[in-house]
Amino acid sequence: MTPVEATTGVGGTWHARRNALLLSVAAAFSGGISVVSVSLGGLAGSYLLDADKSLATLPVSGFNIGVALGTIPAALLMRRVGRRAGFLSGASVAIFGGLIAGYAVLAGSFVLFALGLLAVGFSASFAQQYRFAAADVGSPAFRARAISWVLTGGIAAAVIGPQTVIFTRNLLSPIPFAGSFFAIGVLAVVAMAILSQLTGEAREPPPQTEQTGGRRLSEIARQPRFIVAILCAMGSYALMSLLMTAAPLAIVGCGLGQNNAALGIQWHVLAMFGPSYITGNLIARYGKEPVIAIGMGLLALCAGVAIAGVNLANFWGALILLGLGWNFGFIGSTAMLTETYRPEEKNTVQGLNDFLVFGSVALASLSSGRLYATVGWERLNLYVFPVIAVCLAALLVAFVLRRRGDA
Repeated sequence: MTPVEATTGVGGTWHARRNALLLSVAAAFSGGISVVSVSLGGLAGSYLLDADKSLATLPVSGFNIGVALGTIPAALLMRRVGRRAGFLSGASVAIFGGLIAGYAVLAGSFVLFALGLLAVGFSASFAQQYRFAAADVGSPAFRARAISWVLTGGIAAAVIGPQTVIFTRNLLSPIPFAGSFFAIGVLAVVAMAILSQLTGEAREPPPQTEQTGGRRLSEIARQPRFIVAILCAMGSYALMSLLMTAAPLAIVGCGLGQNNAALGIQWHVLAMFGPSYITGNLIARYGKEPVIAIGMGLLALCAGVAIAGVNLANFWGALILLGLGWNFGFIGSTAMLTETYRPEEKNTVQGLNDFLVFGSVALASLSSGRLYATVGWERLNLYVFPVIAVCLAALLVAFVLRRRGDA
């Protein structure tokens, strides 16, 4: 351990710890952009539609599709120009998308509004790389903590996003919602100011050795731990998207009111990000596999609570467990993925991971409303268990292989 590492904590250099904290703050504002887009996307879509309201949530799906489409371009750009320049480029796209979405609401154009949220989602794919940027520097012991620090920014996002909506929703009255989408640009500017302060490796373009070379992606993707990490990340995130999207519909459908639906989502978001710092410590102490397994168990418990009844306590309890399960499953899977690539391979592997993960999230969000309408809330939750069984089986295989390798 170097003298700097000795004075800053286990495995964390000064630059690594400072950048992780900066990325955590930036994540609060970038996450606020996502909260505004998802929470108002359906309402604004409904406002813009004259007839078929079944398409109202299409802009939200467009946001998720934008995230999936942007993952590989974001990774490739950062491989060429570096993390800091890439993140600033992504924030610039958010400003552009917010302006388009706000203007579309003023102009009454549903199609243009959906395209605006697609652009905002594309920018969010850059923000999804914050956790990898924090994990790229420092020792392996610091990586899980760095990822957790970044995700704790989601706690602040759970406040910044709704408060932005409250203060700007009627800013351009009598036309609702437009002000909130213009406010996305303001949040992106704040994020840019924070990201411009990144130092060390995050500020500089990667060395030439990191821009070329490395193993073939097909070779990396054949590693058992790579497969397990991506499978569990896809499973935890897609299940979270599937149930979170349908839950407000179910709450309102059971006559419990829109306010209770909104409060349920607020508790869910807080549960998603609240335990993040503790999760990193648990991973450092007990390992990735046990933490991911706990996450899958919490997701199963979420489905069980949801199936047990349609009282408000069931809905809120299920949403809280859903957030906790996502936190353990996704952070553990991300930490596991960082073990499977070399420095010169990181951007390509991280881009593929996010493309697969957020592609599954987009598919889940597209399917959620339709499944709820056709099979109902109870049967929708039954779909959780086969996914969890596959993930747990993969984790068991990974654990056995790791023990054999250590022996």
